[in-house]
Amino acid sequence: MQNFKENLINAIEKIEKARIAVDRHRIVRLVAVSKYSTTQEIQALYECGQRAFGENKVQDLTQKANTLESLPLEWHFIGNLQSNKINALLKLKPFMFHSLHSLELAKQLQKRLEQEHIYLKTLLQINSAKESTKSGVMPEEAIEIYYQILEECPNVKLCGLMSIGAHSTDCNLIQKSFETTRALFEKLQNFGANTLSMGMSGDFELAIRCGSNCVRLGSTLFK
Repeated sequence: MQNFKENLINAIEKIEKARIAVDRHRIVRLVAVSKYSTTQEIQALYECGQRAFGENKVQDLTQKANTLESLPLEWHFIGNLQSNKINALLKLKPFMFHSLHSLELAKQLQKRLEQEHIYLKTLLQINSAKESTKSGVMPEEAIEIYYQILEECPNVKLCGLMSIGAHSTDCNLIQKSFETTRALFEKLQNFGANTLSMGMSGDFELAIRCGSNCVRLGSTLFK
């Protein structure tokens, strides 16, 4: 428990330092990525004050959410969503879905959401580094696809963008990928975009400096 408390305090201090250095009025949400963690570890971090947790597999989210249903946790789905898992995800009513990677998936979600008369807060995933190993829409297509989803998929409540930094040890390349997503986000703020989810354990301070207001931390907290 003490380790988790120290980890959370240290992470928040770093988030605050990065945030204040560029914009003291910006609020940065911390999502604890619990995909490699047990329900006992999640509960321990909850008891330290953390409320938002992210999972990248529907089956894991289902198991953990059911086990911890007595706790007022805010669940985020941050992984690749397969079409045959849509119904299972919607039953869980996650707070936000971070990784909408295509217009096709948005349309599949819209069909299910409309049938259930519900809405889902969602972020459009941008493959800002244009890496073949990553999902997401290409930056040059992002604005048009965002508009299409707004128009054609009203139950998919787009709230902004998500991206993963370039897979590189070169900080300049990582920064460039974050800045690409931020530039798109700025163009979409008049269309309801208010969440920019960028930054993981290895690069979240840089992501905040580049405009992120939501970071997803796993090993930084659960170690």
